[in-house]
Order: sequence, then C-alpha cells, then structure tokens
Amino acid sequence: MDQPPLADLEHEHRPEAVAARLGRPRSSALSDWILGAIDGAVTTFAIVAGVTGAALSAGIVVVLGLANLLADGLSMAASRYLGAQAELERRDRARQRELLHVRLVPEGEREEIRQILAAKGFTGPQLEEAIKVISADEEIWVQFMLTEELGYAADPDRPLVAATATFAGFVLCGTLPILPFVVDVAMTDVTNPFAWSVALTALAFVIVGALKAQAVGLPPVPAALRTLAIGGLAAALAFAVGWALQDIA
Repeated sequence: MDQPPLADLEHEHRPEAVAARLGRPRSSALSDWILGAIDGAVTTFAIVAGVTGAALSAGIVVVLGLANLLADGLSMAASRYLGAQAELERRDRARQRELLHVRLVPEGEREEIRQILAAKGFTGPQLEEAIKVISADEEIWVQFMLTEELGYAADPDRPLVAATATFAGFVLCGTLPILPFVVDVAMTDVTNPFAWSVALTALAFVIVGALKAQAVGLPPVPAALRTLAIGGLAAALAFAVGWALQDIA
C-alpha cells in the first residue's frame, strides 16, 4: 500500500483534526449501499439473463425485472431494518444490565475493568489510575463495558438509514440490467438490448467493486475485477439455466 506524504499525515493528526475525526459519527450507510447495489445488479441481471436465455420477449424481461426490483429490494431493506433494530434492542438491554451491575456490584465491575486493561498492557499505578478515571463517570463506565467487555460498536447502526441505503443501492444498480429493455418496450427499438444490459451491468459491477475497495482502503482495480467476475458468473449460470429450459418456457 502506498504511504501518504509525511506532511499529510502530520496534518491529519493535529489536535483539532483528531478531535473532528473522532467526533464524527460513524455510519455503515456506504457498506449497506454497496451490499444492496451488488445484490440488486446480480439478482436483476440474473433474471434478465435467464429470461433472455429462454428466448422470451422484452416485455417479459421488463415485467419480471421490475417485479424483482421492487419485491427483492423492499425485502432486503426490510430485513436490514429489522436486523439493525434487533441489534439496537439487544444493545439497549445489555446497557441496562451493565448499568445495574455498576450500581449494585461496583467492585466486581472495577475488577472487570482491571482485567480488560491488564490484558492491554496496563500495570501497577498506571492500571489503578485508569480504573479510577473510567469508573468516575457512570456513563463512560457503562460505555466502556459495552465496547470492551461485550463488543458492541460505539456508534450502532441506525435502522432507517441502513434500510434506506440498502434499498437505494439495490434499486439504482438493479435498474441498469433492465434499462435497455424498458427503452426497447416503451420508447424505441433497441438493437440487441441484452448486449446493452451486459455492458451496463458490467459497468455497475466495476463501479461498485471500486467503491467497496475505496471504503476499506484497498486497491480499486482488483476489487472491481473480482466483483465483475462474481457477478458475471452468477449471470452466466442464470443464462445457461434459461437457455436449457427454453423449450419448457
């Protein structure tokens, strides 16, 4: 991985820059959008490829593609919402339990802090001072136990944001595979709409793969090609199944 210039690193680690970065709320919206986008492009194109492989009309491609776009997109968004909401409820129950423990058995909770910090290398007076500082504020104490003992994220996912990002990614990228067929049916004849669908879907895979790599700090080209390969394999399998079953259709 290429290292940024030292001057840029020093600028990013000035006290005000560190405070701004640590104070900024973290969000999984980008990862939710990427997940929805990949799923939308793969599943919708798989339908397009399967129906085209079965030699069915462009109108059927549009109907099945739009039905999948809305039904699967809403289903995925609803699942993401319910999952995030369930995690929030679990986190809240854990917080209430830790708060009760802090108030009823504070020495036992301090011992938990002691063992957690000792595992991180704190010893002697330094360890005891850290325990004193953490346990001096009830809210900081409970948050410490949530993150360090129970493993909850400091900034939990927001269910509505997560669901909206997932649905937006699914619909945006899931629209591309059926777009040439929509134009062909609704506006004007399109020469070989399936070829256009392949090109648009491949472009979606490349862009989403590159965005995913950027989000996690990885090189964009390998991630884009990997996403393209995985999506292309799913589409090829769907096309093969549709072609094999074309006589039934």
